[in-house]
Amino acid sequence: GDIVLLAKPVTLTEGDRVTLTTDVPVATDGTSKPEKLLYAVSLPPVHGQIEHINYPGVPISSYSQLDVVAQKVSDVHDNSHGASKESLR
Repeated sequence: GDIVLLAKPVTLTEGDRVTLTTDVPVATDGTSKPEKLLYAVSLPPVHGQIEHINYPGVPISSYSQLDVVAQKVSDVHDNSHGASKESLR
């Protein structure tokens, strides 16, 4: 089926960590198994990274809908002084 992704922008300031919840990335592919959806980080944050909370400091390039539901994925700002704010989309 068709894939529909609704994403609310998240803005971080220096040193912030935002845990992704189902309010941020919400996707459906028309099947009855949304827990099998995988997200790919095609454009990583410029001043930070997406991390799994079990592996802080290690950037990830993909995560699952189950990770989001369990609140296991964070966007972390890297404290760059030249970038006081950054948005995740």
